[in-house]
Amino acid sequence: MNINNKYIITINRELGSGGRTVGRKLAEKLGVEYFDKAVINALQERYNLSVEQIEQLKGQETGWWAEFKRKMTFSESEYELNQTNIETEDVFRAETQVLKALAKDQSCVIAGRTACYIFREHPNHLSIFIQASMPCRMARVAKEQNMSKEEARMVIEKVDKMRENYVQEFTGTSRYDTRNYQLVINMDEINEDAAVDLILAYIHSMGA
Repeated sequence: MNINNKYIITINRELGSGGRTVGRKLAEKLGVEYFDKAVINALQERYNLSVEQIEQLKGQETGWWAEFKRKMTFSESEYELNQTNIETEDVFRAETQVLKALAKDQSCVIAGRTACYIFREHPNHLSIFIQASMPCRMARVAKEQNMSKEEARMVIEKVDKMRENYVQEFTGTSRYDTRNYQLVINMDEINEDAAVDLILAYIHSMGA
């Protein structure tokens, strides 16, 4: 991957691994936009926008995009706990269209279940998987959501199953298949800033 040209970095992550925070911080360091499932759903549901309307609004000098992003402040686990969408082929198709529209004219970091698949043929794409052990994930979700670790485990297991089923159904592969990624990071012994530094070092090692 060459950051001197338009690029896409996709991050698949386990709930409670800190992957969403890593993605946001990485995008900030690189000075590019960050998108995730919550952003996509909010664009479609809160504003009822089509792909074409998103493109038009992004191109306007009205501050709309900055204001929209400012409102997207909830945590990863909070979003997952409140997700009620029925996962259908129409949802996957809409998600794909919106992601491609958002990434069409700019470099960006995208965190999502199927982003690595959607952009697998992009000529300047880095695919990353961020994971952590169950105890670390439980502790993080329990702290974020003010719940017991056992409750956190149940949430994690539910989300893991949901995400894996979704990926398998619509991409024909597993999100845990490391052959889908160029870089896999375990977060057990490092924090989000260290993970970002590791990714940046990897990018620069590629000659970028």
